[in-house]
Amino acid sequence: MSSGTSPQSTRTTTLAVVGLVSVTAVWGSTFFLIRDLLTRVPVVDFLAVRFAIAAIVLGVIAHRSVLKLSRATRNRGVILGLVYGVAQILQTAGLEHTSASVSGFVTGMYVVITPLLAGILLRNKIGPAVWIAVVLATAGLGVLALRGFAFGYGEFLTLLAAALYALHIVGVGAWTSAKDALGLSVVQMAVIAVVCLVAAVPDGITIPDRSADWLSVIYMALIAGAFALVMQTWAQAHLPPTRAAIVMCMEPVWAAFFAVMLGGENLTVRMLVGGAFVLGAMYLAELAPRRRLPDETPHLPL
Repeated sequence: MSSGTSPQSTRTTTLAVVGLVSVTAVWGSTFFLIRDLLTRVPVVDFLAVRFAIAAIVLGVIAHRSVLKLSRATRNRGVILGLVYGVAQILQTAGLEHTSASVSGFVTGMYVVITPLLAGILLRNKIGPAVWIAVVLATAGLGVLALRGFAFGYGEFLTLLAAALYALHIVGVGAWTSAKDALGLSVVQMAVIAVVCLVAAVPDGITIPDRSADWLSVIYMALIAGAFALVMQTWAQAHLPPTRAAIVMCMEPVWAAFFAVMLGGENLTVRMLVGGAFVLGAMYLAELAPRRRLPDETPHLPL
């Protein structure tokens, strides 16, 4: 961080990192819940119900924030929502043709794709320390997730999803300001819900029939859905896309943590080593020079 950076700016950036880590913790807490729920509710139906609830609640609470957005910002929200929604569908389709562990690893490849897209679209110059952090994060994901790997149709769909997640990270970072974060989140969530509903409707939508399942869905809709997207959007208004992607690699670390603490899984050496790699990547990214360079003020035309 250059000496010209204000203490207020430093505090805001720190809050953004902490907020994004909290988002990954929430996402990580859903893995064992989703795994149980999907034995009774089809994946696409679950996504449709989850995001529909999140969109309705966000819309009721914060619809006025959408009215404050410019037409260009609303259009950007629609684009970001479409990108994220299609990524969800592709990841889901890919999961039907590959294992959950491989899906988690390939999805995590957004940490590699994000700096590539940031370089192409935003003309970002990615420093050596950040690239080392990317490599460490990728290695950590591999240690955490992989137990054998072959590339086929399912992995191809999942890689496309990872590319779209990376594009979403870059787009949110380029198009979001702190004052527009809430309204932009509402627009995105509404579009994501529509995309998932369109994918689910042809075969009919199965809804949970147990109160415990509804509690899980509501938690994932409101906390892991609405809150997480608002926080991610706000945090990325203060963080470069590649730095945000590295922080977001904490998700599988939290998933392993909650699987051990609440899901009854045993702590393994793989979890410890993989988690240490990801934490090391995040630490390195946070220690990288924070000089205000042109590439840290991202701009992506509509």
